[in-house]
Amino acid sequence: MYSKTRVLIVDDSALMRKYLREIIEEDRELEVVGAARDGREAVELNISLEPDVITMDINMPRMDGLTAIQHIMARRPCPVLVVSSLTQKGALTTFEALELGAVDYVPKPDGTVSLSIKNAAREIRDKIKAVRRVRVGALKYKINTGSGPAGSAPPAKPVAASGESEKLVLIGVSTGGPKTLMEILPHLPDDFGAPVVVVQHMPGTFTRPFADRLNRECRIEVRESEEGMPLVPGRAVVARGGVHLRIDRRPGEKICRLRHSHRPADALYKPSVEVAFRSALECVDARGLVAVLLTGMGDDGADAMVDIRQGGGLTIAEAEETAVVWGMPGEAVKRGGASVVLPHYAIAGALIKAVH
Repeated sequence: MYSKTRVLIVDDSALMRKYLREIIEEDRELEVVGAARDGREAVELNISLEPDVITMDINMPRMDGLTAIQHIMARRPCPVLVVSSLTQKGALTTFEALELGAVDYVPKPDGTVSLSIKNAAREIRDKIKAVRRVRVGALKYKINTGSGPAGSAPPAKPVAASGESEKLVLIGVSTGGPKTLMEILPHLPDDFGAPVVVVQHMPGTFTRPFADRLNRECRIEVRESEEGMPLVPGRAVVARGGVHLRIDRRPGEKICRLRHSHRPADALYKPSVEVAFRSALECVDARGLVAVLLTGMGDDGADAMVDIRQGGGLTIAEAEETAVVWGMPGEAVKRGGASVVLPHYAIAGALIKAVH
């Protein structure tokens, strides 16, 4: 006998509640124990039903999802999976929900009442099972608004216009990534001496708002990737969603540039960590690479970590104790691709030491 994961659905649309129930109950390991029409009901049912996971809509009457998450985390913390619309506005509210305590999100394919939500059925089920294991009480992050981690942002973010860097930092991350990156990037100093490339599994409409949000919190500059953008020290680049990011150095050029590509077309994720990491190996000596694999389901990037380590690069895998899902970093460890295994709160220090 095994214990089913008990799920509470929260959505103001009766049709969405019906679809989500059907999607969830297709998996024998999952059980819907209740459904709430708004945030106020969600707070009450979280107490009375004691679910393992809550799927949370954001825009609802009486009490919206953001307010409900705050009450849930204060009264009976429970892993919350946000089900939000696939728009820039949806992205902004999703990141607010993550800052308030939600663990992860699933975008609705076509709006608030998504008739094609079943296209995301597998992702919904997989993420419910993944976030059940999260210890919500351990996910209390201090997020500053509009300032760096020290309490005040520098008036300007100096970025070298050109020039070579001896190091290139690569970061691959998926489920639980936005929270984890907030524990790392804001702690890098404004004179950080290497470019940083972040490959986060995220829809295309989400990556620019996410990069802008990180930019407000970080001392270094953070931007969404652009075709032909040069990699320069003191700038972090978030790979654009929906396409692969490749790192390229043309003959005669001293610096690397970013390229977007739809190949391989059959890759499970766009952007793919594996694709980005391997492209870096093609144009940068492995000894100059610092590759980091953070929380995420699956094994994207694990094989590339092995090759980077064997080539003499520094490879860091997030420790199981802090990973929301120890899939990607766990696979890197199992395959021998991790030089170092560290909790997320120690990774910024390791990067500073490796680069400086």
